[in-house]
Amino acid sequence: MDRRQFLAASSAAALTLKAPAASAPKPSAAHTGPALFKLGCQSAPTNDAHLGYFARYGVRHICGYPETSGGRTFANLEELNRMKDLATKHKIEIVCVGPPILESSFIDREKHPAIMLAQSPERDRDIEQFQNLIRNCAQAGLPSIKYNMSILGVLRSSTKPGRGDEVDAVWNLAEAPYSKKPVIVGGHDDTKGATMAVLPNNDPTKGLTKAGHVNAEAFWERITYFLERVVPVANEYKIRLACHPHDPGVPPEGYMGVDRVLGTVDGLKHFITIKESPYHGLNFCQGTVSEMLHNPGTEIFDVIRYFGTRNKIFNVHFRNIRGHRDNFVEVYPDEGDVDMVKAIQTYKEVGYQYMLMPDHVPTAASDPGGLQSFAFCYGYIRGLIQSVNHA
Repeated sequence: MDRRQFLAASSAAALTLKAPAASAPKPSAAHTGPALFKLGCQSAPTNDAHLGYFARYGVRHICGYPETSGGRTFANLEELNRMKDLATKHKIEIVCVGPPILESSFIDREKHPAIMLAQSPERDRDIEQFQNLIRNCAQAGLPSIKYNMSILGVLRSSTKPGRGDEVDAVWNLAEAPYSKKPVIVGGHDDTKGATMAVLPNNDPTKGLTKAGHVNAEAFWERITYFLERVVPVANEYKIRLACHPHDPGVPPEGYMGVDRVLGTVDGLKHFITIKESPYHGLNFCQGTVSEMLHNPGTEIFDVIRYFGTRNKIFNVHFRNIRGHRDNFVEVYPDEGDVDMVKAIQTYKEVGYQYMLMPDHVPTAASDPGGLQSFAFCYGYIRGLIQSVNHA
């Protein structure tokens, strides 16, 4: 048993002592009718111009980002309804909400880091505001919230030319020393629609964030502390909470002092057992999960089945990569190692019923915001949905 497995097993045992074990969810029967999922997107902002862009390409279901005021980290009912009404004007339904907290941010740039830094009483205040968002979403008829439990954000080591004039993002662990200069890679951050900043310019002997060393045991404690306080509220108000995996996974000894416990399939399996609930699941990033695998082209489908048959997939980032764990390139969905036709057939098989969304996309100098790339992905996903329904 290696260090990661030992710590995960120890944490799981500790959790068992704290609360009675939940019964395992029953697998879903294979779905044989029409596909229940729909084309969606989570790019920001949720304003009139961007909603018009969605409508132009037939995106009718989205994750929305309400504007908040007064220094709150949650939207009140008025703000949620204002966002919802604006989307309705464009005949778009908001089926998920992204809060201004627990984003996929690098912790040293995070405005509200207390939950992930285990800072009390600040984290209790932030958790209370997250609970308030759950209650307000229920009142507004918004059924889901997505979030991250991240310290290092999205890590990429470089970029490389893709097809035509576009640029692809690369993660190569062997070529990613802490001393490397910061790299900016293309594609939308999954909450703010901005480019992602990756490696900080730290000396390799001091390659730590302000979080310091966070081993598996400490990371699981922070995750559990949060879930124990928010999942009961989600149960009460019937709001799905969708957590994104760590992108990418890192070796068992960690990276920059952090063991990314949600960067393996086993870690995600453990995660969904903590405060087990039909409202506690995953923002299942197919691209990120593929990054966890040594052979994603053959392994990803059984991972989809595992979480899909347990009804733990609440959103899908329908993204492809070329490569494997510790060394991959982000590419358009039609040119990676995963057979996306087989992937969408697998989501149909397990009865997945929510959004299939583009995620990180290649960009070009003439398309700095990636809007053209996203439009390509919308058409690709829509075509697959139509084909799987006519098969």
